[in-house]
Amino acid sequence: MPYRIPESWGAKGGFLRPLLAAVARWWRRQSPSRQDRYATLGPLLSVLLFLASIVLAFWYLRNEEIEREAEAVKRDTEIAQQQIRLRLIENQEQLARIAREVVTRQVDAADFAAQAAGFARDRPEITHITWLGRQLERRASVSATGFQDDSLMRPGSGDPSMPSGLNPAAQAFVQARERRQPVYSDAFRDAIGSRVFQLQVPLIDRSGFHGVLIAEYGVEALLRYYVPPEVSTRRAVAVIDANDAPDTPVASTGEVGTGRNPIIHEVGLAPAMNGLQLRGTGYRTSVGLISNTLFWMVTALAVLTVWMLLGTWRHMRRRLHIQNALLAETNFRRAMENSMLTGMRALDMDSRITYVNPAFCAMTGFGEAELLGCRPPYPHWPRDRIEENQRLLDQEMQGRSPSGGIEVKVARKDGSVFDARMYVSPLVDAKGKQTGWMASMTNITEAKRVRDQLSASHERFTTVLEGLDAAVSVLSVPGQELLFANRSYRLWFGAEPQGHLQLAEEPARNAPPGDDALEAVDDFGGLPAQPLTETTNATPREVYVTEVERWFDVRTRYLQWTDGRLAQMLIATDITTRRQAEQQAQAQAERAQMTSRLMTMGEMASSVAHELNQPLTAITNYCNGMMSRVRGDNIAKDDLLAALEKTGKQAQRAAQVIQRIRAFVKRSEPRRVLSQAAEIVEDAVDLASIEMRRRNVQLHVYVAHHLPAIAVDPILIEQVLLNLLKNGAEAIDGAKLPPSRRHIELRVMPRHMPDQGGTIEFSVQDSGPGLPEEVLSRMFEAFYSTKVDGMGIGLGLCRSIIESHQGRLRAENLYNLELLSGCRFSFTIPVDLRTPEATPAPFPAIPS
Repeated sequence: MPYRIPESWGAKGGFLRPLLAAVARWWRRQSPSRQDRYATLGPLLSVLLFLASIVLAFWYLRNEEIEREAEAVKRDTEIAQQQIRLRLIENQEQLARIAREVVTRQVDAADFAAQAAGFARDRPEITHITWLGRQLERRASVSATGFQDDSLMRPGSGDPSMPSGLNPAAQAFVQARERRQPVYSDAFRDAIGSRVFQLQVPLIDRSGFHGVLIAEYGVEALLRYYVPPEVSTRRAVAVIDANDAPDTPVASTGEVGTGRNPIIHEVGLAPAMNGLQLRGTGYRTSVGLISNTLFWMVTALAVLTVWMLLGTWRHMRRRLHIQNALLAETNFRRAMENSMLTGMRALDMDSRITYVNPAFCAMTGFGEAELLGCRPPYPHWPRDRIEENQRLLDQEMQGRSPSGGIEVKVARKDGSVFDARMYVSPLVDAKGKQTGWMASMTNITEAKRVRDQLSASHERFTTVLEGLDAAVSVLSVPGQELLFANRSYRLWFGAEPQGHLQLAEEPARNAPPGDDALEAVDDFGGLPAQPLTETTNATPREVYVTEVERWFDVRTRYLQWTDGRLAQMLIATDITTRRQAEQQAQAQAERAQMTSRLMTMGEMASSVAHELNQPLTAITNYCNGMMSRVRGDNIAKDDLLAALEKTGKQAQRAAQVIQRIRAFVKRSEPRRVLSQAAEIVEDAVDLASIEMRRRNVQLHVYVAHHLPAIAVDPILIEQVLLNLLKNGAEAIDGAKLPPSRRHIELRVMPRHMPDQGGTIEFSVQDSGPGLPEEVLSRMFEAFYSTKVDGMGIGLGLCRSIIESHQGRLRAENLYNLELLSGCRFSFTIPVDLRTPEATPAPFPAIPS
C-alpha cells in the first residue's frame, strides 16, 4: 500500500518531560524508609523506562523519515510540473502569435511552413505543427519526427468507445471552434503508437472561425527534456492518464512500482489539465535500520545490566564526586575573584585580615603573606590618617557603614596614596551566624580627577556666561522658577523671572507679564522632558522691552535641567543699535527712491509739457471759436453743447496726465500687496507713452492672460518699468535710427526658474544700438553712467528694488546672426501661491 502525504502530524514525544517531573515530585514526598524500599525497584523500572524510550525513539525517527521523504517527493514533483508548465505556456504564446499572423494574412502556407519548421526545430517535444481549415482541410503541416496520419482529423475514425464518435483530436477541434480559445486534447496514440496530446489554437477574425493551428506534444519527450536531471536521478517521475489504469503509466523517467511502501505525490499536468497526472515516487532509505529494532533492544538491555552492577560502586564514589564538585566550585569562585579588578578583603570578628584577592594586593603593592593575619593599624593605612581609618573601621565592625560606601585614602607599599571607595557587607556561614566582614575596594582616583576637572570646567563655563553681553536665563517650566541668570540679565531685569517671561512672550510684545506670559512659557508643562529637548527649537524673534527701552533678538529652546525638570533656556541679544541703523537705512532708501522718481519726471519734463500743451491748445481753440460765434450770434445750442463737451474731454485728458504724474512721485510708505501685473504695466505704460510719443518711438505691449497675483509694491515695480522704458527710448532716439527700427516691446509672461520656482518675467526689448561689453559688466555699479548728465543711480536702484522682492534683474544684447540688433532688460518676480495680508515692504538697499 503506497504511503500518501498526510495533512498534519501530531505532537511527538511531548509527554516525557512532564512525566519525569511528576515522578520526581512524587519521590520527594515519600519518607526515607519508603525511598529505600522503592530503591530496590529502581533498576527494574529504569530498564522498563529505557526500553519504552527506545521504542518511542524508533517510532519517532520512522515518522520523521517518512515525513521528510514525502516533502521531498512533493517538492521534486512540483518542480517538474513547473518546468513543463512554463514550457507549455511559452509554446502556447508563440503559437498564438503565429495564429494572429495567419489570420491577418501576413503569412501564407509557405511562410507558415518556414516559421513552423523553425518553431519545431527548437522544441523536441513537438511531433508536428499543422494548419487546418474550417472544414478540416490540411493547409500546411510540418512534421518533426515522422509520418502524421490524416485520419486523426476525420470524424468517426477515432476511438469507437467515445460517445460522440470523434477521436480526442477531433473533439479538441470542435471545442476550439465553439470556445474560440486554445484547447488541449486528451491523450491518444498517434499513427506510430506514441502517446501524444494536441494544443489547438483557433484562427479567428471578425468574419468568424477559419481553422486551427495544431501543435502535437509527445508525452515521453516532455518528461525526457523538461524534468530536471537532479529530479529524475532522485525520483521516478511518470505521467498517468486518469482514463487508464492508475498503475499503468503513459510515460516514465525510470522504473515505477519497485520497492516497498512507495511514497507518491500526484499533480495535474498544467496548463493542459486534460486528464494527465504527473506522479512522483520515492522510497524510504533506512528500512533496514528500523527492522533491526530487536538487536538494538538486546544491546540496550545488556548495557542496562552492566549499569545496575556498577550502581553500588557509583554510590560509593558519589561522596568523592561531591567533594570534587565542591572543590571545583571553590576554585571557580576563586578564579572569578582573582580576575576581578575590584579589591576584596575579608575580616573576622576580631578585625584580623583573613582573605585578600590579587586585585587588592595589586592596588596596595603588598603581598598576600604581608596582609593575612594583620590587625589594626593595617600596612595600607596612611600614617597621617590612622585615627580617621580606625574610626571608620570601628564603624564598619559595628555594622554602621553607609550603603553607598565610604571614601578612604589608601597607602601603597612605595608610599604613594590613592583615593578609593569601599563597600562593606557581612559574612554569614551555613548556620546563619556572622563570621566576619567582606569589603570591596575600587580605585576612584581617576574618577575623582575627572570630577574635579568637570567642576573646574563648569566654573570656567559659568565665567564665560557671566562675561557675555547677551542676557542668558533658564526658567523651570512647571513652576516658573528662575534657575540661572547671568550678569547681563541681572543688570537689565534683576533676579526676578518676570524679565524671562516678558522676553518669552509671543508677538504681543509690550503686554505686561501675567497669565498670558505664564502660558507662553508653560505650554509644554507636564509633558515628557526628553522628547521636547530633542525636538523643540524656537525661531529667533525680535522683542522690544519698554522698561529698559531696548530691542532684543530672542532665541529659546527647551532643555532638561540637572534635576530632570523641564526648563526653558533664553538668550536675548541687545540689537537696539542695529535696529536704529536699519531705520536710518530705510529712511535713506525711501529718500533715494523719491529722488529717483523726481529725477525721472525732471528728465521727462519737456515730454510732459508737450503732452499737456496739446489738450490746452485744443481747449483754447474751442473757447476762441465759441466766443467768436457767440458774438456773431450764429451758433446753435446743440453746436455750443458739442463744443463744450469736446472742451471738457480735453480738460479731462490734461487732468489725467497730471494725476498719473502726481501718483507716481507721491511720497508713500512702501507696502507689498497682492497686485495684478496687467494693472502695474498699464500705469507704467501711461507715463512712458508720453516720452515715447515725444521721441517718436512705438511701444508694443503684450501681457499674458490669467497671470497669478504677485505680492509687490506696485509703485516700485512701476518705477523700474518706467526707468527701463525711458532708457530704451533714449537709446533709440540718441542713435538716430530710422522709423522701422524705432520700437520697444514690453512682454509679461509666466516663467519657471530653477532657483526661484514659479515667477512672472517682465522684459523690455528695444531695437537700439545695444551696449558695449564693458558697459554690460559695470552698468549696475553705483554712480556709473554713460550719459553726460547722468548720475548713475537709476539702474542700481532698479536692481535693489527687484532684489528686495526676491527677484533677479538681467541685461543682454540681442544679435541677428552676428549683427547687434538691440538690447533686452528683464526681471522676474516670484509668485507666492499663498494669499498673505498686506505687509510693509522692506526698503531696497541703496546702491553703494
